[in-house]
Amino acid sequence: MGLRSFKPTTPGLRHSVISDFKEITKSYPEKSLLRPLKQSGGRNNRGRITSRHRGRGHKRLYRLIDFKRDRIDSPAKVLAIEYDPNRTSRIALIEYVDKKKSYIIAPLELRVGDEIMSTNDKEVEMRAGNCLPLARIPLGTAIHNIELQPGKGGQIVRAAGSSAQLMAKEGGFGQVRLPSNEVRKIRLECRATIGQIGNVENESLSIGKAGRSRWLGRKPQSRGVVMNPHDHPHGGGEGKAPQGNPHPVTPWGKPTKGFRTRRRRKYSDPFIVKRRTK
Repeated sequence: MGLRSFKPTTPGLRHSVISDFKEITKSYPEKSLLRPLKQSGGRNNRGRITSRHRGRGHKRLYRLIDFKRDRIDSPAKVLAIEYDPNRTSRIALIEYVDKKKSYIIAPLELRVGDEIMSTNDKEVEMRAGNCLPLARIPLGTAIHNIELQPGKGGQIVRAAGSSAQLMAKEGGFGQVRLPSNEVRKIRLECRATIGQIGNVENESLSIGKAGRSRWLGRKPQSRGVVMNPHDHPHGGGEGKAPQGNPHPVTPWGKPTKGFRTRRRRKYSDPFIVKRRTK
């Protein structure tokens, strides 16, 4: 895994920094694990744009990822590490003893030929890719793909290069420090996967040109200060005028850019030991 930069032979290559994809061992996805993926362009069932700045983008097929890891005590062998256009992390193709295949998020230290297992009670080695309940994981272990409800499947810590850390166990709950530095209580019956997620260099990539953003499905975005006052509260004025508002707002007048939108009383408040904000 590494980064690849280019000689500035064209304006688009001058600032481009992309992955070298050296960890990829298989060029084509497993056909049995593909599903069609329809792009909405940010429009609802009436054709109205409800999510702005989305559109076009390269056609994709969805890879079915096994976030639940519910094949208990069944060893699986890693067949390949693949690229997934729908997420920042790499995915691993695994095969169980009954020849059934599935995809999982690829940890950093996982290699082709490794054997991994998902278990509840069986003694297994604390190696990258094994899935266990929090009650069975030692304190200080790096984990990812963490369940919030037992049996629902991993919901948090699934992006490239991310990992959480199990800090403490107390009263049927484990205290997990998330990548945002928030410390949260999670039931010990919930399961997580050992290790840090791979493709750590993803945060160092540079788009390099506008066309690559379009490939990713991101339409161009205009700043509010260059619009007319009819279109945006920041718009209008003579020449290059500032936004004028005490706090940046959306086109509909709601505060944005750092404004906290979390509800005052939310069901998950009792589970947060330490917030990510000061």
